[in-house]
Amino acid sequence: MPFQVFLTDDAARDLEDLYDYVELHDVPGKANHVLEQIEKSFAGFSENPQRGTYPKELLAIGLREYREIFFKPYRIIYRVMAENVYVMVIADGRRDMQTLLQRRLLQA
Repeated sequence: MPFQVFLTDDAARDLEDLYDYVELHDVPGKANHVLEQIEKSFAGFSENPQRGTYPKELLAIGLREYREIFFKPYRIIYRVMAENVYVMVIADGRRDMQTLLQRRLLQA
């Protein structure tokens, strides 16, 4: 049975911000390509939600509830709960991920 995939409000905002940034700073059409590839990446969660690895920043503090996949340089961090997959963060991996993950996932 396929899992349902949901974007949290924060992840949806991440995707919008990412699209806007790429559209403004890159070649025409690149933002659409990036958006399509990221959406393709997490669409696969419905069939194989356990395929990602544990984010190293969370693994270092013993958290194994979250997983991640990459569409370089972007990191897609998600959580599997029951028959659902929740995309929590979509971020450029060059950011300060430790601070972002603490603020977004650990203080929620």
